[in-house]
Amino acid sequence: MTALSMFQFVSLLLLALGLFGVIWRRTLVGMLISAELMLNGAGLSIVASGQLTDASGTVGHAAALFVMGLAAAEAALVLAIIIVVAKRCGHIESARLRTLRG
Repeated sequence: MTALSMFQFVSLLLLALGLFGVIWRRTLVGMLISAELMLNGAGLSIVASGQLTDASGTVGHAAALFVMGLAAAEAALVLAIIIVVAKRCGHIESARLRTLRG
């Protein structure tokens, strides 16, 4: 097993664990953490593939840096939404959030 295939296996494992967490978590914070785990798996895959295609790996690192910035923006936005939901509804369980009000 080569180093690239090992990194791809670990990134696939992170993606699978993140997807499992998004499906099975009940709270919005747990879903957010699982989504971040999925993005980390994607970033690892991008860096590993970038090392294979580019001699210096700069393309893979730049793409992974972009994914990290996207993950930070997504986390900030989702945490703001979770705070608003917690203030309005008094809970952050996704199963109890059934209606959208304006």
